[in-house]
Amino acid sequence: MSETSPPLTPAEPLCHGYPPALGEARLLTDAELAHSLAHTMRHWDGRSDLWLFGYGSLIWNPGMPAAETVRARVRGYHRGLYLWSRVNRGTPEQPGLVLALDRGGSCTGMAFRLAGEGAAPHLQALWQREMPMGSYRPAWLPCWLADGRRIEALAFVMRRDVPTYTGRLSDEIIRTVLGCAQGRYGTTLDYVCRTVAALRESGMPDRALEALLERCL
Repeated sequence: MSETSPPLTPAEPLCHGYPPALGEARLLTDAELAHSLAHTMRHWDGRSDLWLFGYGSLIWNPGMPAAETVRARVRGYHRGLYLWSRVNRGTPEQPGLVLALDRGGSCTGMAFRLAGEGAAPHLQALWQREMPMGSYRPAWLPCWLADGRRIEALAFVMRRDVPTYTGRLSDEIIRTVLGCAQGRYGTTLDYVCRTVAALRESGMPDRALEALLERCL
């Protein structure tokens, strides 16, 4: 999940490359958030049902009612710990990590169907949750449901042009983050463990994420 934070202050490195020098964060204005939402939803008629693809905390904490929830997969993107978190799962001095979709491969998750009627306030809350700093790019992705249906689902894709994009991190950095990063919603370790457990309980374990967690604990 993306979020805002106060300016970073210098910190002693805990390992090579951590903590990162991220600079000052900027919160999107209400007008910028409204523009992003309106642009993303420009083809929506305001009445039809919508699909949302969840690949991280949305799986176990969607935060909105769903008329239908189905296991799903998107292609062309994969899940990884690619976003520095300076508030929710870390601090400016010791940033945590959260999941994002990055280019390449495929990703399993949950598809949530939102009833068109009454969806507007839930979308506004979703933008406040996922887009306060604009670290993600909202996108409509082809999504294959477990029952064979193909749909277009709204997903939040990592932007590679923002300072909070991690790129590929070493196991040493991830191990350090899992051991120390904690924010207002808890630790990075708890976030990763809850996502791993939710994926396994849903019958679609993420072997790569599980292996990463095992290596770095």
